[in-house]
Amino acid sequence: MSLKSKSDKNQQEALANTRALAARLFQLALEKQFEEAENLLEKLKGKIRKNEWNRGYTQALSGIILTRKSGEERSLLANLNLDDEEALKRHRHEFLNYVKGDFYADYDRGFFSAWADFLRVVLNLRAKAKQAD
Repeated sequence: MSLKSKSDKNQQEALANTRALAARLFQLALEKQFEEAENLLEKLKGKIRKNEWNRGYTQALSGIILTRKSGEERSLLANLNLDDEEALKRHRHEFLNYVKGDFYADYDRGFFSAWADFLRVVLNLRAKAKQAD
């Protein structure tokens, strides 16, 4: 195995681990287990590289936790109907378009990526709940 392929494999494993931690953080926020979610956020911040994309991503994670915690009525999350699957899919698609857009800075793409990941987790949890019924 070449040095480059080992490095690529390590990066892929790190990304998968980061996504798993973020998915767990989203679940905790949805379940209103804020202290555990905040602890996980700090752990995640310690594991990722310091760059603008990751800064935007972690700011969105922090915002999701804070919004769920405060119940702020003017926020996107408070106005998002987590039971409307079609709306969730539309919003996720919109966030993914922002991530792909050249118009946005790395910070913004990281921020929108976190929101897209959050909605992916919500949709996956909904699908699992439907299967359980």
